[in-house]
Amino acid sequence: MENAAPSFADLVRNAETAIRDLFEPTPLQRNDHLSARYGADIWLKREDLTPVRSYKLRGAFNAMRKRVTAGAAGNAHFVCASAGNHAQGVAYACRHFGARGTIFMPVTTPRQKIDKTKVFGGDAVEIVLTGDYFDQTLAASQAFAAEQDAQFLAPFDSADVIEGQATVGLEILEQLGGAPDLVVLPVGGGGLSAGVTRYFAERAPDTRFAFAEPLGGASLQAALQQGAPVALPAVDNFVDGAAVARIGALPFEALRRFSPQDVHLAPEDRICITMLEMLNTEGVVLEPAGALAIDVLGDLGNLAGKRVVCVCSGGNFDFERLPEVKERAQRFAGVKKYFVLRLPQRPGALRDFLELLGPEDDVARFEYLKKSARNFGSILIGIETSAPQNLTTLKARLDHAGFVYRDITNDEILAELLV
Repeated sequence: MENAAPSFADLVRNAETAIRDLFEPTPLQRNDHLSARYGADIWLKREDLTPVRSYKLRGAFNAMRKRVTAGAAGNAHFVCASAGNHAQGVAYACRHFGARGTIFMPVTTPRQKIDKTKVFGGDAVEIVLTGDYFDQTLAASQAFAAEQDAQFLAPFDSADVIEGQATVGLEILEQLGGAPDLVVLPVGGGGLSAGVTRYFAERAPDTRFAFAEPLGGASLQAALQQGAPVALPAVDNFVDGAAVARIGALPFEALRRFSPQDVHLAPEDRICITMLEMLNTEGVVLEPAGALAIDVLGDLGNLAGKRVVCVCSGGNFDFERLPEVKERAQRFAGVKKYFVLRLPQRPGALRDFLELLGPEDDVARFEYLKKSARNFGSILIGIETSAPQNLTTLKARLDHAGFVYRDITNDEILAELLV
């Protein structure tokens, strides 16, 4: 009698055993701050603490280990495309196996991720920057792999990658000592979500799932609505670790059983608030994609008394982006606004305006733009304050005083040109 084929959970166990050659299980930590806020038992799976600061190492390693042998590894040539985290995982695995790697990255990839990829790969890895968007980069890498007869390592649309990412789910169950009520998973290409949900389907089928996508890159929600993967017409690249225009075909097959209502969209600016809160309150550095699962907790309804695991998928954050993150967080919170103010060209006009500011209002930006008429000039002014109602009150005072102004805070075109 032939032996039965191994189950998906068995394959994941084999992958997890092999991965221990690289690193120990990432911590699963109860977060008192979030638990108190939601009246729940909130745990964070800290994938930002792998050697490459993201879960992507798991899938890259598992796919590579299946394609090389000890004798052939040094002659193997692997190619991948990545906005950063998959690239670092592939580079790290190439060094481990002694294999050659060519890594394609979008031109817009943060410098911090490019530099770290070089460090992890060393002389064995060559980095090629091409394409403004990930899908352009992906196409270029696949063409190169075909020309060079190299082995392409997909970032998410691969059975071996999905199997490797599923080791996150195995560790969660073992570390928690039982099944959680809910697991919140960030979604980019879908490899992590596909792997973890498949593993739980075999080992903890009663656990529910919620998926977090960036508002400007909701490829899973679009696919579930249409019944098949679809290409989004545009993608906001701020959440660079999850900004994918089309969810992977293989991941979608594992995820098609879920409902569009299981997907929760996180506005990019609100993610910035979550990132700053985790940094300032908890001392946890998360990249935008790494904060997704935490960010949508408030959208999941009543969590009281439930045991919830949020997967923090990555911590590759370039601190040069911190001013942008703070700016976007302030705008979303309503404590910073930008106005174009039409100011009379007479002595004392500016003083009249400044006297309308409240005690907690601060001028953060002041720029003379041009004369819009013979007796008037336009000024760009940014105001920071401590509470949103202060700016509402300021607007009322401006209206009462007869000032002509325009709030351009949420005007994407004007804000991009002027701010």
